[in-house]
Amino acid sequence: MANRSHLGFHLWICAFLLLSIHGLSFYLPGVAPQDFFKGDKLRVKVNKLASTKTQLPYSYYSIPYCRPNKIVDSAENLGEVLRGDRIENSPYEFQMRVPQMCNVVCRIVLDDKTTKEFKEKIDDEYRVNMILDNLPLVVPMTRLEKDSPVIYQHGFFVGRKVQYAGTKEEKYFINNHLTFTVKYHKDVQTDSARIVGFEVNAFSVKHQYDGDWTGKNRLTTCDAHAKRTVTSSDPPQEVENKKEVIFTYDVDFQESDIKWASRWDTYLLMADDQVHWFSIVNSLMIVLFLSGMVAMIMLRTLYRDISKYNQLETQEEAQEETGWKLVHGDVFRPPVNSDLLCVYVGTGVQFFGMILIAMIFAVLGFLSPSNRGGLMTALLILWVIMGIFGGYASARLYKAFKGTEWKSIALKTAFLFPGIAFAIFFVLNALIWGEKSSGAVPFGTMFALVFLWFGISVPLVFVGSYIGFKKPALEDPVKTNKIPRQIPEQAWYMSSAFSILIGGILPFGAVFIELFFILTSIWLQQFYYIFGFLFIVFVILIVTCAEITIVLCYFQLCSEDYLWWWRSYLTSGSSALYLFLYTIFYFFTKLNITKPVSGILYFGYMLIASYAFFVLTGTIGFYACFWFTRLIYSSVKID
Repeated sequence: MANRSHLGFHLWICAFLLLSIHGLSFYLPGVAPQDFFKGDKLRVKVNKLASTKTQLPYSYYSIPYCRPNKIVDSAENLGEVLRGDRIENSPYEFQMRVPQMCNVVCRIVLDDKTTKEFKEKIDDEYRVNMILDNLPLVVPMTRLEKDSPVIYQHGFFVGRKVQYAGTKEEKYFINNHLTFTVKYHKDVQTDSARIVGFEVNAFSVKHQYDGDWTGKNRLTTCDAHAKRTVTSSDPPQEVENKKEVIFTYDVDFQESDIKWASRWDTYLLMADDQVHWFSIVNSLMIVLFLSGMVAMIMLRTLYRDISKYNQLETQEEAQEETGWKLVHGDVFRPPVNSDLLCVYVGTGVQFFGMILIAMIFAVLGFLSPSNRGGLMTALLILWVIMGIFGGYASARLYKAFKGTEWKSIALKTAFLFPGIAFAIFFVLNALIWGEKSSGAVPFGTMFALVFLWFGISVPLVFVGSYIGFKKPALEDPVKTNKIPRQIPEQAWYMSSAFSILIGGILPFGAVFIELFFILTSIWLQQFYYIFGFLFIVFVILIVTCAEITIVLCYFQLCSEDYLWWWRSYLTSGSSALYLFLYTIFYFFTKLNITKPVSGILYFGYMLIASYAFFVLTGTIGFYACFWFTRLIYSSVKID
């Protein structure tokens, strides 16, 4: 498509927007308010057809809906393309504050092919998404209680399937009449108005008219002159071969007290904010428990140990001591596969920087839903930029391990995680392509992703590695013995496997409630904009990973096991295992996915997410333990 050629331009624009904050504005340039006067044209755009059953988006015109004379694609940013958004013009055109009734869009006669296409989309519960003035189309749901807030469904269903009781007969009905409601906020001084809501109620109606169809017939089922519009009691339009379907719509305009700056509030209304507060309190209890243990270790046990060790006067007394001081000559010995550890630590630093900055931008409102695709675009751009810090961290640790080939470690840091993630993504994209879904990433976008990786991320990783390697090597607080000390046999509860698995439970416990809402927003296509809660949970996750790793590292050193490097990484990183197990539980309890391809897509993307979570949490735990060991061994006198 022609608009894909503008993708590179959009990438640089997004990068610029992310790096330049003007004041405390909560809306990005490009989504500024637009004023409409009475009679101004309002053009509705159509977006993808989406289904929570298949997770495979399709273009609106992939099924035979009414088309304008010429289909024009809207320019999309990188995030929108990756989400499967395909924004195009439509034959639905309104006039501001001019109600319309029973407008005929077009008439089609179904054949075998189109009948099958509509039935498949109805079977898979596809919803139609539209946009007006950058607001998504929503369907207001029935309130359970009078005082309860209105809940919105994103988009309207293509149709419905009815199975008659006592028989196997199934009939399909298409929603061919749309009753739009455009809410606006009026400026009394200028008589202009801004759009603050875009709602619809969809009906299935078998339209009737007199005589042969000419395109200008007056419908008897929906007549503006008689002021009769479609209701749910009208006979529905069945989807069958050789049946004619007439698409119609009404438009009503309602003045609203909602101001333009608050128009997203109703879309993002949290009816269950108490659950999020419960999540925060639950996580804080875990943190307080761990903080108590760390304080006890640091202030009581360690202080007592250090004081006692420093008061020893004879060599014989020192030799009688056991515990963490006894392994001082081996605790900073480079681990097995130290290169791989450096790579994972560097990648974790890259992830940490990306998430932290993106979270800050999101909390400030710069990644609001009004900027569609902005969050995903921001994450990709920030990942690329943070490559310089990832390269720096991996090279610094590599030099501390007495490594000499900094180019080798930079190359591994630049390609290991992105290479694995891209390989999985490429396979999943091929499956989506095979399903002819609009979710398949086009060749131009794939080229842009490869360019971001090879053209920007890789060079930045090398620059960071070069700077990090030129820095003086970190000096160990104690000398390392030439001959490794034998590790005594460990109790079963101090074994690596048990310790690692136990260590991952608490970090996962700190985030699993919020994880439910994140998965719901991704796979059940709901809005997620509670970044304030998410930022608090992220901070709690950092503290939890750090504290549980320090506690278990201390116990390990006290049992004279000095192989802490990898274990510190895996202890908090094992929370990713519980995250993946939870995604399996979520798949079977909350989702209604039936297609094998859709299941593969779900587990493929969740595997990438869990892998990223492993790298992030593992790095946090590693650095906490790295700081802890250097602190305690620099505080004692070593002969």
